Amino acid sequence: MRPSARAPLIATVVAFATCGGGAPSGGPAGARAGAVLEHHGGPRRDGVYVDGTLTAGSAAGFHVDPAFHASTSGRIYAQPLYVPGAGGPDLVVAATEQDVVAAFDARTGATAWSRKLGEPVALSALSCGNIDPLGVTGTPIADPAARTLYVAAMTTPDGGRTKRHLVFALSLDDGSTRAGWPVSVAEVARRQGLRFEDADQNQRGALALAAGTLYVPFGGHYGDCGTYRGFLFAIPTATPAGATAWSAGAPGGGIWAPSGVASDRGQLFVATGNTFGATAWSGGEAVLRFQAGASVSGGPADSFAPRNWRDLDAGDTDLGGTGPVLVDVPGATPSALVVVLGKDGKIYLLDRGRLGGVGGQLAATQVARGAIINAAAAYTTARGTYVAFRGTGQGCPPGQSGDLTAVRLSPGSPPTAAVAWCARQNGKGSPMVTTTDGHANAIVWSVGAEGDGRLRGFDGDSGAVVYGGGGPGDALGEVARFQTPILAGGRIFVATKDGVKALTR
Repeated sequence: MRPSARAPLIATVVAFATCGGGAPSGGPAGARAGAVLEHHGGPRRDGVYVDGTLTAGSAAGFHVDPAFHASTSGRIYAQPLYVPGAGGPDLVVAATEQDVVAAFDARTGATAWSRKLGEPVALSALSCGNIDPLGVTGTPIADPAARTLYVAAMTTPDGGRTKRHLVFALSLDDGSTRAGWPVSVAEVARRQGLRFEDADQNQRGALALAAGTLYVPFGGHYGDCGTYRGFLFAIPTATPAGATAWSAGAPGGGIWAPSGVASDRGQLFVATGNTFGATAWSGGEAVLRFQAGASVSGGPADSFAPRNWRDLDAGDTDLGGTGPVLVDVPGATPSALVVVLGKDGKIYLLDRGRLGGVGGQLAATQVARGAIINAAAAYTTARGTYVAFRGTGQGCPPGQSGDLTAVRLSPGSPPTAAVAWCARQNGKGSPMVTTTDGHANAIVWSVGAEGDGRLRGFDGDSGAVVYGGGGPGDALGEVARFQTPILAGGRIFVATKDGVKALTR
């Protein structure tokens, strides 16, 4: 069911507190080559990884490593991370719906440490949803300089009667909790006069770290029950007691896409979902830009919504099913873009410097025959700039079809978009991209999540199959929807229902 409430004209805004630090890109300080510290490998959420030896020819040799054993308790929706060691082995980190966070030796899969954050909440204790139980869903983020992992968990101390969303800071060395943590986000909201009902809110989007501040997005559960709103919490990592929050200006407006918050040089971008009962635009069906440590104005420079946002609200056709991807298109005017894909099957190109307000997109093109819900990837080759996503393409080249689509962004004033190729990944996975130098030998990889459970690779320019899923022993088993693989240490890692598997050549 949908909640009904009166919607104010514009979002409630509370200034974000910050402290110093952070890499110039806005991501974690201390990141180095080979690390995968956050969702899609970086703050722009483009999902591009570099391996100088990984070409279409060598890709055919991938197979599941039978010697790698990384098992844990609970289904995994969050993307795994890869953290270079500090005097010890490199680590693969996974967080599960049983509220278990585990670090594994990246070579063998042996457990380095495992930590249970609390008890998860059973679906029977919630009014709606589709994850049972509900523990850690959003992808954590690691700061290797501080040797700290940040993770958000849904917990209960009493068998489901009380629900609490807590944000933890854990030592990457042993999983212990840092002083001053965890943070109860409901308490942060209450201190500012905002209503945050733990039971109605869900933390699905990936966490972000910019200028020493941790950003944690929230939306609702599958089924839109209760009185949730979109929230973005800003928690200074050095002084977590100074956390603050932004809340959507109408019921709904959740930030729920798997990739969560994208950032670039101190600017943060989120996509929001449908609102309920809004008669004037109130921050839903939108892309919003926050300055790190500042509020969002809601004006044309810092917000975008399609002109038909009321129809999208009425049809539950969220703009927020896929998070923003920050893309640069050489030769285009403007060239620095925000790309967002909607459940209406459209791709929207926005000027990163001025989002454009209601109806202010640079381009809006129908590229899918149904809803687009995933974490998209973006990459540039010698032949063009592309955005790849899980969705049934509309306007595929002759002889091509399937559930994985790549759109080419063409330079112009403004730039334009058109479907370049379509392929079949056989599931609901989100893509990543590998290249040998950032551009050459681009391969788009995706897993048949909630499908056949196989990893596949496709030529980034044509969609031709370069890795068809391997042999009889290379099926990954059950993989949660929207899961995305990562590349690190020359291997591809994928989270499965009960651990992480490694593919090697």
